[in-house]
Amino acid sequence: MSQRVAGFFAAVVFAFACMGAQADELADKGRQILEKHRLAVVTIKLVIKQQISMPGFGSQDMEDKAEVTGTVVDPSGLTVVALSETDPTSMFQNMAEMSGEDMEGLEMNSQVSDLKILTEDGTEIPGQIVLRDKDLDLAFVRPLEAPKEPLAAVDLANAGQPQILDPIITINRLGRVAGRSYACSIERVDSVVTKPRTLYIPGNDPTQTGLGSPAFTLDGQMVGLMVMRSVKGGSGMMSMMRGMGDMSMAVIVPAADIAEVAAQAPAAGEEVKELGTEPAPAEEPEAEGTGETPQPSEEPKSDDAPAESGDSAPQEAPATGV
Repeated sequence: MSQRVAGFFAAVVFAFACMGAQADELADKGRQILEKHRLAVVTIKLVIKQQISMPGFGSQDMEDKAEVTGTVVDPSGLTVVALSETDPTSMFQNMAEMSGEDMEGLEMNSQVSDLKILTEDGTEIPGQIVLRDKDLDLAFVRPLEAPKEPLAAVDLANAGQPQILDPIITINRLGRVAGRSYACSIERVDSVVTKPRTLYIPGNDPTQTGLGSPAFTLDGQMVGLMVMRSVKGGSGMMSMMRGMGDMSMAVIVPAADIAEVAAQAPAAGEEVKELGTEPAPAEEPEAEGTGETPQPSEEPKSDDAPAESGDSAPQEAPATGV
């Protein structure tokens, strides 16, 4: 074997060895993060009552039991979950709009009638949703009574800001089919959205990361929480062919934003606080050549002139996430 061929094979072996060492390093750091933060990741058991009514079909009441992942953000038991996991009607309404069907008169409502925080040792702590933020797709849960012992919680103040292609670690609590075991996944940041607010976009490789899962940098800093981001788009066949992926996707809301909203969470027993608005419309492209949205002409009109369609100032749709 010539020295050139031998050198080539040596380089290949070295490259594979480096790749294996990097993979082991990621796995080691992931296991450390899981061990440190897993007790702060809990299961939220929900009983959701839904009511759907449509002209000509009457009203139908349903009750659904669900288990979703929550992340404890304060030792008092304050826990954050993805709002869309507690209110399925918003997703149904978006799908109805995309179908292009006439949904006038359709009403869908849901309400959480029972909620419990399930910790790792099997303890069930009765709780209630005290704050909902539609813009960020966040819902905050408080125990009805203070827990006997402080709960393990993540530190939102110790926040990390990963860059594109940085690896991050997520923790999820699986469902009953998996014995509510913990799952730890390695994700990559595919994109960082900066407007209208910062959001981290993870890759779409299949993992066990679910809504409500916290994400951490490799040094253990809290990146944020996995939630659903959606916007209102066009309706009809083309929207259905593009699929929901064009109008909604899983994103990571930064820890700083979660902390800001968590500070507004009422005490248990107080009136539920509502923040945010409905999903924002999909952004339209800017006018060519100027980079600015064209403004209507400002020709004066007589006060007696009849109003025409489009004369009134358009209402600005607020931004949101789900």
